[in-house]
Amino acid sequence: MSNSIPFEKMNGAGNQIIVADMRGQETYIQPEAAIALAAADAIPFDQLMEIRSPKVDKFDAGVLIHNSDGSKAGACGNGMRCVVSYLSDTIQKNAFTFRTEAGNLTAELLPDGLIKVNMGKPKFRWEDIPLAEAFFDTTKIELQIGPIDAPVLHSPSAASMGNPHAIFWVKKDVNDYDLDRFGPMLENHPIFPERANITLAQVMSPEHIIVRTWERGAGLTLACGSAACAALVCAVRKGFTKRKATVTPPSGKDLIIEWDENNHVLMTGPVEFEFSGKLDPATGSFERD
Repeated sequence: MSNSIPFEKMNGAGNQIIVADMRGQETYIQPEAAIALAAADAIPFDQLMEIRSPKVDKFDAGVLIHNSDGSKAGACGNGMRCVVSYLSDTIQKNAFTFRTEAGNLTAELLPDGLIKVNMGKPKFRWEDIPLAEAFFDTTKIELQIGPIDAPVLHSPSAASMGNPHAIFWVKKDVNDYDLDRFGPMLENHPIFPERANITLAQVMSPEHIIVRTWERGAGLTLACGSAACAALVCAVRKGFTKRKATVTPPSGKDLIIEWDENNHVLMTGPVEFEFSGKLDPATGSFERD
């Protein structure tokens, strides 16, 4: 293919990721190309991580994040771990600093093969998440699904981890809820002017949360790193958990989330390589190696 660039298909704790190496290129991956790649007969994915050449020397790379519907994402922790895995093989480094639309992120490859990403500081003010209405206590906002006197889901916590999140606290198994039906409605609810990631969270202990997420721009996902981070910080605010806990997504591949004393959220988890190839950033056509 002409104008082709290298890519790797990976997963971060089950989150389906494409890492596309656009370093040295003058163009960007087009939304139509991302949508084409996500088609059933191409490469289904949740996020496409576009690695760009850094504009200033203090960064190892810039990263643009595309959702499978062609929209942009501000943050994707599982995808950033995949970027680290790719770059550590190509430029022989273990520690990285990235520029993203959500701000500067740092990450490192640990000796045990897991990757830790500093996801930055969470935001809880209603206007920073953002919400369309003023809520001065975002540990619970007025939003529910179902009858007024017996809602199925209600009173989520809201936060931003580089993108908007709503965390619904549930007592039953997270799989007992029809999230594939509720998810699109809640993602696009008018209270979220930039849409939102919708997560069901079941607190198993002060050190363990089970989550299931409808991801903004991607739908049901086996894992969402920023949602795991949002679930932990919101759980801490509500007094449900300690500041470091295991968060288990539907993939069953645990993420360790810590909200440190500097108000930064650290996420540690695995990455798995699946295959590599070349793709056309304008059309989404591709070839496997």
